[in-house]
Amino acid sequence: MAIESRIRELGSRHEVLDRKIQEETSRPGSDGTALRDLKRQKLRLKEEIEGLRARLH
Repeated sequence: MAIESRIRELGSRHEVLDRKIQEETSRPGSDGTALRDLKRQKLRLKEEIEGLRARLH
């Protein structure tokens, strides 16, 4: 189903952002602005995933 494949795609992108956030926070002198932007992107993806999952049920 198209929704399920979209959820998988968004889940993969969510995981990539999670790794980028971990990398950024582990760096000395991490960029707070970049970190905030990454977290916002990750949250948007999470909200979209949850919305799509709700449509499946």
